[in-house]
Amino acid sequence: MSVIDLSALKGGLRELPPLSLYIHFPWCVKKCPYCDFNSHEFRAGSIPIANAANTGRSRVGEGFDEMAYVEALLRDFEYSLPSIWGRPISTIFMGGGTPSLFSPQAMDALLAGIRARVRLQPDAEITMEANPGTFERERFQGYRDAGINRLSIGIQSFHPRHLQALGRIHDDAEARRAVETALTYFDNVNLDLMYALPQQTLAEALADLDTALSYGVSHVSAYHLTIEPNTLFAVQLPQNLPDDELSADMQEAIEARLEGAGFVHYETSAFAQPGRFARHNVNYWQFGDYVGIGAGAHGKISSHAGIVREMRYKQPAAYLQAVAEGKPVQSSHKVGRKDLPFEFMMNLLRLTGGFELRLFSERTGLPVSCIQSQLQQARAEGLIEHDLTHLRPTLKGQRFLNDLLTLFLHEDGEN
Repeated sequence: MSVIDLSALKGGLRELPPLSLYIHFPWCVKKCPYCDFNSHEFRAGSIPIANAANTGRSRVGEGFDEMAYVEALLRDFEYSLPSIWGRPISTIFMGGGTPSLFSPQAMDALLAGIRARVRLQPDAEITMEANPGTFERERFQGYRDAGINRLSIGIQSFHPRHLQALGRIHDDAEARRAVETALTYFDNVNLDLMYALPQQTLAEALADLDTALSYGVSHVSAYHLTIEPNTLFAVQLPQNLPDDELSADMQEAIEARLEGAGFVHYETSAFAQPGRFARHNVNYWQFGDYVGIGAGAHGKISSHAGIVREMRYKQPAAYLQAVAEGKPVQSSHKVGRKDLPFEFMMNLLRLTGGFELRLFSERTGLPVSCIQSQLQQARAEGLIEHDLTHLRPTLKGQRFLNDLLTLFLHEDGEN
């Protein structure tokens, strides 16, 4: 069945999508060898302390004034306000790096400052990433009191040998204590796990998952270890990585085990109990809008004139200087008309349940007819299924997502 053009929208977006806020904290205790995120090992002097000893400010470590970064974040946010006037924020995600290096007092000041500048939805989801190596039980009541209502914990594995191979700063006992502590204060907790690790067996991958499930968490993110450029693993490839066949067996077994436990596989690497999807990430995947503040943060903002993507300065010192000068955005560009189909599909096709076709027109301002030939080819190759109102990737499309997305790339570079 061919796709019918459900919309003839012209002249831009008719309705703006939901709005989220992403806040980046660029410091870690130690840089993991597989990590290609904008993160930097904490060192004394990472942020000038600005007479912190005389102000009573909290510090992450010697020579580090956490409130200087919080104040920079709030100034950065103020520069974004004209582009989002009148729009409420539905979710906040604090990622990194390691946000849990910052104190509850710093998080409280940050969230209070955001509430003073913009309207949050009453039921806003506010997530903070945390690593087991930075857990202190008494801090997490403070995080909860500050308004954080969801935790995402980077466990990666409960096996000591695999944690060591991944260069993590926590051991298996700290991983377990972290989950127990989190569930004491939060009822909405995600655990990040990785599989296809050096020397990992199928039984070990499933043992990690079973340990996570034994705690009763509502959300699990299961990621295949990938060797990314510009990481230590790319320079020093770890030994005895599982081959493609074993890796595929792990993926299929993990998906089956989670389905059996009542989890919905709703995104490429995300699994949740019904009603516990990560709302912030779902907004990304549905091509929603988000302001990105902090060193290296990215943002996407729609208006009736089009869609603009922004990126902040990545190096913390350069970012702080840029904020002080009133110019935190390093680069900004309007997404061209011919790029919109790929950018939309790059997000929406991660959703295993697919999406309503009307979203394409609502979020891009383009008619569905402009991608009709690509949809027909994808269907002919068995990569998608669709009817008049709904489209979803097939299992083959999920497994070969890059091949599917390539169909929506334009070739001539014109916009």
